[in-house]
Amino acid sequence: MGKIKKILIANRGEIALRVMRSCKELGIKTVAVYSEADRNSPHIKYADEAVLLGPPPSNQSYLLGDKIIDFCKQLNVDAVHPGYGFLSENADFAKSVKDAGLIFIGPEPEAIKLMGNKLQAKATVKNYNIPMIPGTDKAITDIEAAKEIAKGIGYPILIKAAAGGGGKGMRVVEKPEDFEEQMNMAVNEATSAFGNGSVFIEKYFTAPRHIEIQIMADNFGNTVYLFERECSIQRRHQKVIEEAPSAVLTPELRKEMGKTAVNVAKSCNYTGAGTVEFLYDKGKFYFLEMNTRLQVEHPVTELITGIDLVKEQIRVAEDKKLSFSQEDLKINGHAIEVRVYAEDPKNNFLPDIGKLIQYKKPEGPGVRVDDGFEEGMEIPIYYDPMISKLITYGKDRTEAIERMIRAVDDYKVTGIETTLPFGKFVMQNDAFQKGTYCTGFVNNYFKPELLENKPDEDEQMLAAIIAAQVFYEKEQKGKTFKSNMSVSKSNWKLNRLT
Repeated sequence: MGKIKKILIANRGEIALRVMRSCKELGIKTVAVYSEADRNSPHIKYADEAVLLGPPPSNQSYLLGDKIIDFCKQLNVDAVHPGYGFLSENADFAKSVKDAGLIFIGPEPEAIKLMGNKLQAKATVKNYNIPMIPGTDKAITDIEAAKEIAKGIGYPILIKAAAGGGGKGMRVVEKPEDFEEQMNMAVNEATSAFGNGSVFIEKYFTAPRHIEIQIMADNFGNTVYLFERECSIQRRHQKVIEEAPSAVLTPELRKEMGKTAVNVAKSCNYTGAGTVEFLYDKGKFYFLEMNTRLQVEHPVTELITGIDLVKEQIRVAEDKKLSFSQEDLKINGHAIEVRVYAEDPKNNFLPDIGKLIQYKKPEGPGVRVDDGFEEGMEIPIYYDPMISKLITYGKDRTEAIERMIRAVDDYKVTGIETTLPFGKFVMQNDAFQKGTYCTGFVNNYFKPELLENKPDEDEQMLAAIIAAQVFYEKEQKGKTFKSNMSVSKSNWKLNRLT
């Protein structure tokens, strides 16, 4: 394939910027694509060239695969990096890129297709002795028969969309009489979200952990695992906080899960960067799915391994061998990522779109911010509301947590509500600090009122005394009284000018 000289990044925001930075270090030219809503996005300014795809809606811009390929031809692009989301797991787009004589920086289209459907993925890995969650291995067509299967598995059970992702098309059923209604809802949601209403059922674990393994494979039969990421802090079945390594895996279990992930990759002749996701419960793990792309949370893996995953993706795309072996890899320190969403955690994590009136990123040792916005920009309503990824690294888990608390405090965002306060709440939560949490963390520990910053009784009394003093002195002097007072108690300050 030879040296790649120019890459078009078929994405936007922080992931586009993140890919471009690695390209720049490798001396590779970059082309940005953008919609009308992203005209002022930093990724456009950072790229060597930029082209407008169309109006804001993604189906009129970032999902226009043919238009993206046409731009590649016009600009003499060698390769396309899809990032994550949009066209990153679209097997037809990957094939179209290759058919156009371009390099798709990702796995073969067939691997994307096999792993893109959860039922196909189960069938693909079946011959590799991969531990599976008890459930059906085919789409449900007979509701009465499905009810009998659910009864055999034991309630609660989970109805899942075969083509699903992002928590869509998933329904938990607690008792038999709710089965039919929940299944109809899952089918409708799956049809609406993916154009495919196929669903299947699995045993539902009430307090599991979500642990995934990062793998990397080249075209020469070398497949390695880059350890795990713990992704159990979720809202609406979507990850909001990730860390590496997990606080619960033993070295033996880590190795076993790593080898299992490698086998999953080998089952579909996988190449490039990918992630194998597992459910972990009471010392046992079960295969969930494979994500055939770079993950949002890849920075925590980069920090504990020292490997630039994007550069490695490009090496594989250039038909080079991996630059490291399994024996070369070891875990150094601990990393945590908080996804900073334009959402209000005090209002059921609903999106809070608006203007970034103030936007000041944290700095200092062990702090990394991957973002795609600048102060004064509007958060578009058309895309995922993630503003940035805040990542901290420490020599151990305690230091990574301490740095995250400090970084959240130093991160100044006004004009919209964000998930930063929730991130700090998690870091200070006893269950999180002890590593005893599960995917039910939000339901088990979080209440919106816990984020309200209410002054304590001493602070209220102190404020009342000062206010009374100011009022009294004004009355005594009969003129405007100017004071600049600073009072401190319990880390509380009052600065007032009247």
